[in-house]
Amino acid sequence: MAQFQIECVESKTESNQSQYSKFILEPLDRGQGTTIGNSLRRVLLSNLEGTCITAVRVAGLIRDEKTGVKPGTVNHEFATLVGVRQDVLELLLNMKEVKLKSYTSQPQIGRLNVTGPAEVTTADFELPSEVEVVDPNQYVATVAEGGKLEMEFRIERGKGYRSVDKFREQGLAMDLLQIDAVFMPVTQVNYSTEDVRIDGAVEKDRLILEIWTNGSLTPQEALSESAKILVDLLNPLKDISLESFQPEYPDEEDPSNQIPIEELNLSVRAYNCLKRAQINSVSDLMGYTQEDLLEIKNFGLKSAEEVIEALEKRLGIKLPHDKSVKV
Repeated sequence: MAQFQIECVESKTESNQSQYSKFILEPLDRGQGTTIGNSLRRVLLSNLEGTCITAVRVAGLIRDEKTGVKPGTVNHEFATLVGVRQDVLELLLNMKEVKLKSYTSQPQIGRLNVTGPAEVTTADFELPSEVEVVDPNQYVATVAEGGKLEMEFRIERGKGYRSVDKFREQGLAMDLLQIDAVFMPVTQVNYSTEDVRIDGAVEKDRLILEIWTNGSLTPQEALSESAKILVDLLNPLKDISLESFQPEYPDEEDPSNQIPIEELNLSVRAYNCLKRAQINSVSDLMGYTQEDLLEIKNFGLKSAEEVIEALEKRLGIKLPHDKSVKV
């Protein structure tokens, strides 16, 4: 079994709680650096579970050109709220960027209720115990004095990216505005390989792997989870039994049926009549009865008896007398 070392040579956390780590894996056999690096990168970016906000209900003082200002719930993303600097579309984009961590696979509901003046951040969210904010200082909106902002939002766990166009939940309330879901906890992965010599002679690969996450999990956790996914994916291949893949073939046809009629040593007349009737082998004759032979053009009783006798003596095959006993 190949053995190699894994070392984290650099790690840092940004002000927005996103994290970065640089790993070195060595020594690997030639070519394995690219194989492992590419496989891990694909899994890191597409197969790890993350948490995000998938739908938002927004309420407050809505400005309407026809009815003026009135309290209510927004039913489209192009509305504006009195006393809130951002329009609803900007609010949805900010909510899309919120980084959360959930400890349950079930959808959860979060809430926000703010009266201005206030600068709203994720620290103002009211969240269930199963969910926590990654960055409590993440900006959401600015509410002026006298303004009010109320939101209710749905939190889900998932993988990859899910657009609203591909997932419009049936029966969803009109005032619950869906947003594109970016579940991916890993934001970027880079890998490269270098040549390394062992004992000054043997050439090996060194894999350099850089991982950026949104802070909902560490790069070390992301690397460990992706490796486990790959191992679980390939593990069944270790115990493949070739017996289970043996193809089943139908019973082979009696080789005597493939004998051409030339080997029956028939008379020229009988042979020519059979050829004109497209009878070229014994298997073709097996579809005929003794009565059928007499119906072949220019094929008389003597020729029929000749064929019947040749089949019985040379191959032990006996044609049925008529259709009533044909098998």
